Amino acid sequence: MAHQTLKESYQRLAERLNRFPQGAPPGALLFRILRVLFTEEEAGLVALLPIRPFSVATAARAWGRPAAEAQRILEGLADRGMLLDLEHEGARTFVLPPPMAGFFEFSMMRVGNGYDQRLLAELFHQYLNVEEDFVKALFTGGETRLGRVFVSEAALRSAPALEVLDHERASQVIRTASHIAIGTCYCRHKMEHLGKACDAPLGICMTFNGTAGSLIRHGVARRVEAAEGLALLDEAVGRHLVQFGENVRQEVAFICNCCGCCCEALLAAKRFAALQPIATTNFLPAVDEASCNGCGKCVERCPVEALGLVSAGDPKKPKRKKARLAEELCLGCGVCTRSCATGALGLRPRARRVVTPVNTAHRTVLMAIERGQLQNLVFDNQAHWNHRAMAAVLGAVLALPPVKRAMASAQLRSRYLEWLLARREFAYRS
Repeated sequence: MAHQTLKESYQRLAERLNRFPQGAPPGALLFRILRVLFTEEEAGLVALLPIRPFSVATAARAWGRPAAEAQRILEGLADRGMLLDLEHEGARTFVLPPPMAGFFEFSMMRVGNGYDQRLLAELFHQYLNVEEDFVKALFTGGETRLGRVFVSEAALRSAPALEVLDHERASQVIRTASHIAIGTCYCRHKMEHLGKACDAPLGICMTFNGTAGSLIRHGVARRVEAAEGLALLDEAVGRHLVQFGENVRQEVAFICNCCGCCCEALLAAKRFAALQPIATTNFLPAVDEASCNGCGKCVERCPVEALGLVSAGDPKKPKRKKARLAEELCLGCGVCTRSCATGALGLRPRARRVVTPVNTAHRTVLMAIERGQLQNLVFDNQAHWNHRAMAAVLGAVLALPPVKRAMASAQLRSRYLEWLLARREFAYRS
């Protein structure tokens, strides 16, 4: 009976996680991960929490416990990075972040946080890198992507004519953030436990704004000022790392400095290249074939293997090579351009501009519509009969055949999107 109760607690938590567009396919591996991260009691309690940010009083009512006890539990979870606590205009709320980008990473962000991080590393590797259901759903479901690439600003210096918007620059995110936090890179930390990490720096994972504020308050990450954040960005660029961050224009929550060998996002970009799992920049490398000497340095630098060497077709030098770009694989990061000694590589605009969601709420709603989960966001409190009924109706609309569903989705976008964007507390960070 106790075993059945244990299983039910984690089953309910898994069901709660999957009400959010960035869910986690249930199964034995997920339950093993959740058992490391949450006690049985915590799993049962967290399963009752709303999707949108909530107050201590809301949690206390949902749990049937005194407010002081609810606050103690919430604080303990936030101390481990399992919850975020947000402060906005004097009000404090808590929210359960999605598994990724969220509490999976936070569990590895601070060394010595009480978790068996070696075990977590092994479980995460199996769940994300060996099996493919979770990472495929995370990065390739729908059209709207979780993350996007920032263009290398060092590469832009050699292309001053390019039009670059503020939100396309990682440096602008750092300069305008209300809070900046630096933590241990989840991806390389995980690979370090497995004996597979590269030599790229570990202490270089960046979070911003409300998310950073929570991680700083609870000691999960350390606070830095903009000057140190920019210095770390320069270090990352100098190490040929790719800046991968939240796919929004305003109040970006995170920027990872990624290598092609450890980073979950870049590994997914190679693994599911045809599905374009990452939102690209608005730029592509341009190869001047007359100047290219075929040295192959750009091929070595490319984090997603979008560049290769082919014959230059020179009858006088039949062994001469030249670089060739596979545009459909390219992220547009510009890392390759900095390795070219002959100036044969530069950046050019893509033929079609990439559209970036406005903010977290905008992106989440788009992802929910595309994944048939908008009802979970609109009707969050499903304990109420009327909300359950409305959720069922909306769920039926989203389950229509593709053509009719596309029509319904267009209506839902116009009807609900502005309303949800106006509700600032909807986003999982502020």
